[in-house]
Amino acid sequence: MRYLSTRGGQSATGAEAIVRGLARDGGLFVPESFPAVGADELALMANEPYAARAARILGRYLTDFTQEQLAGMVDSAYARFDERGVAPLKALEGGVRVIELYHGPTLAFKDVALTLLPHLLTASARATGEAREVLILVATSGDTGKAALSGFQDVPGTRCAVFYPEGGVSEAQRLQMVTQRGDNTRVIAVKGNFDDAQTGVKRIFSDPRAAAAFDAKGLALSSANSINWGRLAPQIVYYFSAYCDMLAAGDAAPGDKINICVPTGNFGNILAAYYAMRMGLPVHKLICASNSNNVLTDFIRTGRYDARRAFHLTTSPSMDILVSSNLERMLFELCGRDAAAVRGWMDGLRENGCYEIGENAKAALDALMYGAWASEAECAAEIARAWREESYLVDPHTAVAMKALRDYRAETGDTRPCTVASTASPFKFGRAVSAALGLPTDADDFALCDRLAEKTGWAVPKAIAELPRLPVRHRAVCAPEDMLFTLMKEIDRP
Repeated sequence: MRYLSTRGGQSATGAEAIVRGLARDGGLFVPESFPAVGADELALMANEPYAARAARILGRYLTDFTQEQLAGMVDSAYARFDERGVAPLKALEGGVRVIELYHGPTLAFKDVALTLLPHLLTASARATGEAREVLILVATSGDTGKAALSGFQDVPGTRCAVFYPEGGVSEAQRLQMVTQRGDNTRVIAVKGNFDDAQTGVKRIFSDPRAAAAFDAKGLALSSANSINWGRLAPQIVYYFSAYCDMLAAGDAAPGDKINICVPTGNFGNILAAYYAMRMGLPVHKLICASNSNNVLTDFIRTGRYDARRAFHLTTSPSMDILVSSNLERMLFELCGRDAAAVRGWMDGLRENGCYEIGENAKAALDALMYGAWASEAECAAEIARAWREESYLVDPHTAVAMKALRDYRAETGDTRPCTVASTASPFKFGRAVSAALGLPTDADDFALCDRLAEKTGWAVPKAIAELPRLPVRHRAVCAPEDMLFTLMKEIDRP
């Protein structure tokens, strides 16, 4: 399997795409084709454990590696998840099946990919003959940063540097990052929002002077954001796994189409569901859920992407994004893989803050997706409803998805079974969840988590409970225009 750039540049092997992160022309790597998974194979996978499903699906894309190599990587990565497994399915009323994606070491869905990516990256570096240390650069809106830091901590031949928006993440998310151990990890707060951090990281990647400076230090740049194919590919697996679990439980018959609802900001998580759909997963509609930063909802409904709008800090910070990088991969498919069209749209976004995709691409989008969003009040109400009606505790991101699903069903009358991606532990957002349930919020976030546990009977995860006792190791702060300078200083810091 080879990989193409969405902007028409040279192709690459899977290992090359993982090591590079971004294509040299600034585009994102996409597979040259989508391998098919038929009904017979789905039935076989229904009887397999998650790790076997992962090795099977990844083997279709990462042909640089043997099945034995991939199985070893998968087993090593997913040994870090708790006893409930990688992506267990929770049955709720009305045919709703929640994929709980937060049972990894940092309590967020990013763990599914970022526990595996270090194995893929180091193996890919060996396969491509890369002798330099690989410096992983990450812009995070909350969860990716900690998951990347945890995954790459003390991995030989790698370093990991994370930029996050100062004041734009929850206190638990911030402490998870700034207390991170590992001599090869660095964390830098950016005085701005996530889009400022993400734009700055892209600027570092595209700056030839930066590349030369890193090369002089014996470093090769790569990314752990979902722009990296090695980060995105593992996310395809859990949508297959959810369907296979539904088959095994009798919640779906072979060939039955389901809907999938995903809360997303950078578009990677729902793109993985789309890729699963292209491979043959029986899906009727993808429901894209946004918070008050509803640029994706407007795009899906109008075909016009316009990032020139107010930026809102919300209780679902991982979706506080106005420039959704992974949408470029979807655009590439919507226009029939016309790289010139994609370049034009991305130029329009960079120069004017907007673009419009036209009637044909919009018709293709309508056939695939439904967009909806939830205000802060609606998100809180959904958290309260899920607990009141189903005794189920959800974080704000998952609540946004549940509200979007309710909107979709009310508008369309489509009540077929739906898989909802639950992307983070509710205890990562203890203040927001407590407020939504009407609990007092007159204490710090960790005392609130203790109260929430007492109220619900759900245990506070150890990864949250220990945070207040951990020493802060990373204190760097910079303006967006100083990200490269600050990164260089941090790299040289003992």
